[in-house]
Amino acid sequence: MRKYFIPTLLLCCLLAFTNSLRAQEVGTWKAYMSYHEPTWVEKGGDRIYVLASNDLYAYNEKDQSIHTFDKINGLTDTGISHIGWNNSAARLVVIYESGYIDLVDGKDNVVSISDYYNHSMTADKTINSIYNYGKLCYLATGFGIVCLNVAQEEIANTYNLGFSVDYCHIDGGYIYAESKRNGKYRALLTDNLLDKGNWKRMGSYTARNANPDPELMEKAKTLSPGGPKYNHFGFMRFANGKLYTVGGGYGLAELRRPATLQVLDGDEWQVYEDDIAAKTNHQYIDLMCVDVDPNNPSRVFAGGRTGLYEFNNGNFVQEYNIDNTNGCLQAAGTVAADNKDYVIVSGLKFDTSGDLWVFNGISKGSSLSQFTKDGKWVSHHNKAFMDDDNTSLNNGGCLTFDTSGNLWVANNHYNTPALVVFQPSTQGINRYTRFVNEDNAEVNGGGGVRCTAEDKDGNIWAGLNGGPVYLRPSDLSTDPNSVLFQQYKVPRNDGSNLADYLLTNIDITCMAVDGGNRKWFGTGGNGVYLISADLNTQVHHFLSSNSGLVSDNIESLAINPTTGEVYIGTDKGLCSYLSDASEPVQTMDKETTYAYPNPVRPDYRGIITITGLSYNADVKIVTSSGTLVAEGTSQGGMFTWDGNNLNGKRVASGIYMVEAATEDGSSGVVCKIAVIN
Repeated sequence: MRKYFIPTLLLCCLLAFTNSLRAQEVGTWKAYMSYHEPTWVEKGGDRIYVLASNDLYAYNEKDQSIHTFDKINGLTDTGISHIGWNNSAARLVVIYESGYIDLVDGKDNVVSISDYYNHSMTADKTINSIYNYGKLCYLATGFGIVCLNVAQEEIANTYNLGFSVDYCHIDGGYIYAESKRNGKYRALLTDNLLDKGNWKRMGSYTARNANPDPELMEKAKTLSPGGPKYNHFGFMRFANGKLYTVGGGYGLAELRRPATLQVLDGDEWQVYEDDIAAKTNHQYIDLMCVDVDPNNPSRVFAGGRTGLYEFNNGNFVQEYNIDNTNGCLQAAGTVAADNKDYVIVSGLKFDTSGDLWVFNGISKGSSLSQFTKDGKWVSHHNKAFMDDDNTSLNNGGCLTFDTSGNLWVANNHYNTPALVVFQPSTQGINRYTRFVNEDNAEVNGGGGVRCTAEDKDGNIWAGLNGGPVYLRPSDLSTDPNSVLFQQYKVPRNDGSNLADYLLTNIDITCMAVDGGNRKWFGTGGNGVYLISADLNTQVHHFLSSNSGLVSDNIESLAINPTTGEVYIGTDKGLCSYLSDASEPVQTMDKETTYAYPNPVRPDYRGIITITGLSYNADVKIVTSSGTLVAEGTSQGGMFTWDGNNLNGKRVASGIYMVEAATEDGSSGVVCKIAVIN
């Protein structure tokens, strides 16, 4: 066997450099769950298990460590409804709202029981409460009682009583089923409990004292497992190396979500001041949009159902509403003119100079406004921003500036689905309401324009409930009434010469374009799609059932351009996927172009990433003697290598040269990777 000697100095330098890089590997998932509000606690061995914000963590009383649980590190699902420690089996029973059941032992090993979730029945399967007795756990459900054998990891019996059981318990050899609707029932444990005739009504329902251990709860309130305050991420924006998020909540319905601005910096969360209603004397809920001042990263604005809010370093500075905006922000036309609970700011975006553009929805006399960097409010109200009933667009948002300086406004409302473009320098405006495909079939299907984005070719995309469509840059000067939005046809490549429309009849709720010009589409109920730059290939279709995605209902997307990490906001919380595409650099050099992990250690068999590349860079990986082992083209500014040669075999230990050249071959750069087997 040929052995390679890796110079000690080089190896030490590589080790030091690698320590500065993120540990997350391309293709891996992370969850960012809230553990803010404890609702139940259980003592199990040396641990205190805490159910908080429908998520789970454990506190070790011996070493005072905290371990958080999520779908990425072993749990089956999200949205936990009940937990209970089974002392005889030494396992924590975890019940999800979905019907999944997990059993967690003291070493964090998880056994998933899916039989109850998978069982098809017309009765109400909601699990109302749990009761541990010996090695059994009794589940009070919407139709009766389910007996779970925790030690044997299986459902032992199902007692269909024909009515909803709120809780059950065992006393004096009897099992009791307590129902608010039907009263108190019991049966002897020695009887055939499958026979409904053995269950006798004993009187009225007895209310249960269902309170957690007070001492354990007080202990739980002192713990700080980290994470965001809420699992609401209706809108997100990535800026200055940070992820800025708000909960959303206002649109076709009022979800009344807490209006809290949460910022992720690395792995640390900053929760902005949110006790604002006490200062403004009116509601503070349903934030829908957020942006950061390009001239002052500490200055952040958020808009929602109740106005526009300014923050500095996380502290509340000022509210903007009907009192202080020169008529640019008005109350909704459906309420009293002085009602500050409905001064709807559904979209906002800073331009490059530092002026803030704001959209005021459902107002009779205002719509698009400009808040200049010197503190002046200027109205750009126009009939193109109005609904048929003479109020501004109901849910005009997703404000986006394209590379030409045009401002796009998407109206996500079935009443007036529209995509409006405004040119600030000329005051020119176009309104697009016609969304049909090449076969002249309606694409939108009665929904609104959910989102909009510009890709790297200058195409303007619109997400509809019937799929994505796009407008070519050359069509911007065309009469909007004659413009046909394109719904791309994907060739089947099966010899039939047929094609299918891209993601036809899929509800596109949000989208983002990565450094490789690939399109990420979030959907309502269909998870996340990643489509290639040429639109011909479905690279990924992530679902909660086949990935670390925490829910299939996607509300928002944002991408870290440097790392390629894709943040996915869902109706059950936030997760992320480390993709293989980052933003390209303009000039490749030894400072920007590097590989990680580096060195590649003997026990590592994952993806090796080369980053800091130009767009569509040509990449070759060769041995020190010049033998080619791998080659390809970068995705944006990133190239990945599996550590194998052209024959699919693991390369030998040694130093490998990464030779990267620009798309036109005009310049290039070289970096090194040390492989240790």
